[in-house]
Amino acid sequence: MTREIITTKNAPAAIGTYSQAVRIDGIIYISGQIPLDPNTMDIVSTEIREQIIRVFDNLSAIAKAAGTTLDNVAKLNVYLTNLDHFPLINEVMAEYFQQPYPARAAIGVSQLPKNALIEMDAIIHLKD
Repeated sequence: MTREIITTKNAPAAIGTYSQAVRIDGIIYISGQIPLDPNTMDIVSTEIREQIIRVFDNLSAIAKAAGTTLDNVAKLNVYLTNLDHFPLINEVMAEYFQQPYPARAAIGVSQLPKNALIEMDAIIHLKD
């Protein structure tokens, strides 16, 4: 088993005791991403659509740092403080992914770090 830490300045730095991503053999585990601008470390907007886009951009930047793209995401977990925003997740996700889509879970939560409205984490399988 090989273990490699993935980091990039193009996504927010960790705000706790975790790494942006870890690659173990052919699997990349991306830590939960909230809609932080990597340059300012502030939430990008109070608007949910802008927050969703920023989270996908952060995930994409980490995937790129690992030498891959979101095309190889096997599983995506979405955490929302308001499940009424779920249809917008589908709309924006279609801008970042093509069929066949990754497996996904959407979970309603009461609160997220820095009062974000959304957080996502991902598991990427590198093609053999």
